[in-house]
Amino acid sequence: MVRVFFGGPDKPSGFLRDVLAEHVESVPPGGEILWATYYFRDIALAEALIRARRRGVTVKLCIEASPKLRSANDAVRQRLAAADGLGSGLHLIRHLLPAHLHEKIYIFSHPSPTALVGSFNPSGNVPEDPLITRQIGDQDRGHNYLAEFDDPPVLDNLKQHVLSLHAGRHGLFARFIGPAADLTSERYQIFYFPRSDASVVARLLSERKYQRVRIAASHFRDGHLARLLARMAREGTSVEVIAHDTLSRVPARIEALAKAHGISFVRYAHPEGLPMHSKFILLTAPGFQRVLFGSMNLTRTSLLLNHEILIAADDEPGIFEVFNSRWEEMLAEAQRLRTTPETYNDHLSQLSRSAA
Repeated sequence: MVRVFFGGPDKPSGFLRDVLAEHVESVPPGGEILWATYYFRDIALAEALIRARRRGVTVKLCIEASPKLRSANDAVRQRLAAADGLGSGLHLIRHLLPAHLHEKIYIFSHPSPTALVGSFNPSGNVPEDPLITRQIGDQDRGHNYLAEFDDPPVLDNLKQHVLSLHAGRHGLFARFIGPAADLTSERYQIFYFPRSDASVVARLLSERKYQRVRIAASHFRDGHLARLLARMAREGTSVEVIAHDTLSRVPARIEALAKAHGISFVRYAHPEGLPMHSKFILLTAPGFQRVLFGSMNLTRTSLLLNHEILIAADDEPGIFEVFNSRWEEMLAEAQRLRTTPETYNDHLSQLSRSAA
């Protein structure tokens, strides 16, 4: 069974970080917590991990050493690296090239084995620094999600992956040299990046003649995928996109290309600048439904350089309907925001100035 937790303006602030905190506190002595994440600024959550280690829980955490906002993780890193922190449980992922550990995987052994995967980084803090949230977005209030798995093959695959990251065996070129530790089960496919098969997203989009494609994209800069979607739209597929409003994350050229080929393209522009950070794709064909979700952005960096995770769930109606309902809620919200022209136009003007 998979449960999907959504954060957003319609949820309590910090809803997803509270889901993680509750899981941390539920692991007893002798249990295990394995995490891999990009941004980690939540000091209270870091203290919860330290308390777990003190009570006898094995805690292994992989975090990005040099995120885009380089100072973002510093306070948590220093606390976890202290003498009374996580000790050898903390592992910083470093790269020679401009790549990042961009995955978000949270694994817990108790009260029953479970793993949460999705778009959410614990990147908020109390008190909050408005300068930081202005740059990376208020992820505790913006649109995000975590999908919780209890399927044994999926759990084992995710666990082995995070342990391998923590042991340092997944360098930048490791999966270009050898086969990736992907999973193909009866219910799911898991794809890890970087990989030699960088066209896997395009292949998943092209495997069938889809009637409808719905995309939630916080980052969309890949012209190849945009042209593929344009071709699908020309051939009769209904293609709809909800994208983040920031032009650096979703350039105007992508929007122009999409609209020129009949793709419905809506930017999510919140008057407070709250992000649309969700990343998922809904594919519908006669008698078939597929959801693609995880940390994967629609950018060349995600496809070629970053450590990313992409999960495909085929013909899982419960998962599909949950993501589809959330997509429709985000679309309705984005359209409501556009009906308040003063705040909407002011916000878009600020975006244009920042991109200039």
